[in-house]
Amino acid sequence: MNLRTRFLLLISALIVVGSVSAWAVFHHLARQIVMQWGQRVADIQVRYDRARLLQPLEREIALARQMADSLVLKRWARSPVDPALEAEAVREMENFRRNFSSGNYFVALRTSGAYYHNNAGDEFAGRQLRYHLDPAKPADAWFYKLVQVGPDFHLNVNPDAELGVTKLWIDVLIRDGDEILGVVGTGIELTRFLDEIVDLHQDGVSTLFADLSGAIQLHRDAKLIDFASLVKPEGQKSLADQLLDRESDRVALRETMSALAASGDGVPRVLDRFVESGGRRTLLGIAFVPEIGWYEITLLDLDVLMPVAALTPVAVAFVLTLLVALVLVHLVLRRLILDPLGRLEQAMLRVRDGDLSPAPLPQASGEIGRLTQHFEAMAGAIRAHTAELEAKVRERTDALHRLARIDPLTNLTNRRGMSEMLEAEIIRAERQGSRFGLLWLDVDHFKEINDRRGHGAGDEALTRLARVLEGCLRPYDRAARWGGDEFLVLLSPCDAATLEAIAHRVRADIEHGSAACGERVTVTIGACLAEPGETLGVVLQHADDALYRAKDAGRNQVVIAAR
Repeated sequence: MNLRTRFLLLISALIVVGSVSAWAVFHHLARQIVMQWGQRVADIQVRYDRARLLQPLEREIALARQMADSLVLKRWARSPVDPALEAEAVREMENFRRNFSSGNYFVALRTSGAYYHNNAGDEFAGRQLRYHLDPAKPADAWFYKLVQVGPDFHLNVNPDAELGVTKLWIDVLIRDGDEILGVVGTGIELTRFLDEIVDLHQDGVSTLFADLSGAIQLHRDAKLIDFASLVKPEGQKSLADQLLDRESDRVALRETMSALAASGDGVPRVLDRFVESGGRRTLLGIAFVPEIGWYEITLLDLDVLMPVAALTPVAVAFVLTLLVALVLVHLVLRRLILDPLGRLEQAMLRVRDGDLSPAPLPQASGEIGRLTQHFEAMAGAIRAHTAELEAKVRERTDALHRLARIDPLTNLTNRRGMSEMLEAEIIRAERQGSRFGLLWLDVDHFKEINDRRGHGAGDEALTRLARVLEGCLRPYDRAARWGGDEFLVLLSPCDAATLEAIAHRVRADIEHGSAACGERVTVTIGACLAEPGETLGVVLQHADDALYRAKDAGRNQVVIAAR
């Protein structure tokens, strides 16, 4: 055998070994990239789907809870045969109907079994009583099961045979203390909800929602939905784990669901292995949605979303390059494949570590270029989803911050909000050497109003007083409900004459304004002019002392703290 043959044999052997090795390395890297990106995409998709589900539901749930807390409905539920109470209740129900996005409601009473309903077209105006529930009817079993189990809030997908509709129902119990008086809620049109929220019309992505038992509540294939899950025996339910082919996958899913429900933190989890669904390799992401007690499950077919087969021409390019020369193969492989993949992996690691800023990526063409474009598109989607989630978090944080500082009855600043403003004013006054005024108002004989006319009248008097108080202050003054029947007013800037004038005007306006409404309400006011350098405790003590001197003087008085 001559040297040429030996060389050719050696080169051939090196080509074969190099080709096989290159293919093995390429295949491993491609699968790792697909797996890593699949897990991140699954995590983002789960968060996105959960946010899309909660956005339309949260407002409807809040309205349904308000409806269940309605005193009008509670009074009627205790005396359902009273025509006057029924008429008032129907008006209350219709007011809520106009606020529900789906324009419908239902009210079911426990004592009489009466079921009231009206839809967006006001089809049943004057005929809101549709039928009476019967514990012997399977179609009505959901109501009695809810009353028996007693959850304050429940979501279910159920057909109403009497009304001829199938909706996603929001059920809230009417409670009076420990007693359950009935169930109220609204229904969201199922087909529209599935089309807008569940069916993403995206190949390779399947989203479903399941309840605590694993029964499928929402799926783009309506035949898989487990209707009336609340009253259905366990063996007859359409469960989420039935979508998986292997028993080991079903066990892993059930264990993950149990762990998520036990933690209750709503943090999504992606199974660290592929599952088989419908004979296809699938990545499964799942999150518990504690706000509604459901699971959000996303199945990603990575062979559709990120097919490894699309990268096969790159392996062919390896072999063709190796046929030219082993050295050139090494150089070309390093230049065209390994270096770009290394930079792409580094960019992926940056994203994995939370750095979502755009990374410098190789200017490549062909399959690597498309992979880079896919990465850039995915990174952009992650940045967009992250920005959207952060914006929602900021929005809700701002709303919670405001709610924590606003009194819900009077819509004035509450004690916490006023304390923060006073602390800031103390600092400003000391820095600028200025003074500010403080009025401490106490409603005279407020307990007698509650005892004589009820707490509702007391609340109305406080609300009316708050409006009068706002109307007689300067635009830059601040009023707050300090607690119970006490109010605080911050006057800044202020001097002694202004303090006295505004204090007397406030007292007089409240007395005259309340008299015009038929219920004479007066206030006793302790006023204080704060000096620079005084602490908040000292200022409040001066105003409080002045208030008690005013009360001792006979109430409906203004006393200004002597300085």
